[in-house]
Amino acid sequence: MKHNPIPVVAPASYHSALGPLVGRVKYQQDFAPLPALVRALSCRVRTLATAGLICWPQVLVPVPLHPARLQQRGFNQAWVIASMLSQELALPLVDSLLLRVADTAPQAGLSGKARRRNLAKAFAVSGELQWQRLVLVDDVVTTGTTIREAARALAPWSPDIQVWCLARAEAPGLSHSS
Repeated sequence: MKHNPIPVVAPASYHSALGPLVGRVKYQQDFAPLPALVRALSCRVRTLATAGLICWPQVLVPVPLHPARLQQRGFNQAWVIASMLSQELALPLVDSLLLRVADTAPQAGLSGKARRRNLAKAFAVSGELQWQRLVLVDDVVTTGTTIREAARALAPWSPDIQVWCLARAEAPGLSHSS
């Protein structure tokens, strides 16, 4: 993100060997890799917080699925990850704050411009925000469109927002493996 970047914490690149594991969780309901992936994320978070590079949040907020997508998939991988992180890091999980109000097309395979158009006004906040430091939890961050749109819904309360995910995709040419 070029403007108003939101800090994203991830233990690995999506383009590494971990990318396919994240996909297995999301698309094949294979939860076997999750404990190790969540431990890697919590270790990364603790290291960054101890070094003073990130602020410790008050609450974890999973990126929601639209009810139709949740019914179709049967689970929200962001919620599962946030639930595990909540236990691992002793942080409260609030899953009723952020709502997915638009039943959008899946983001996979869309260009950045199409992703932005697809997710415009897809999120809403239910009630008033009670926290100033929160973490949006998702499985993977690619273009940042989902978190940017979720943060836009939260903007009237001006919270300090971070994103924690299992893997993130680097912009072209920024991969650590190249």
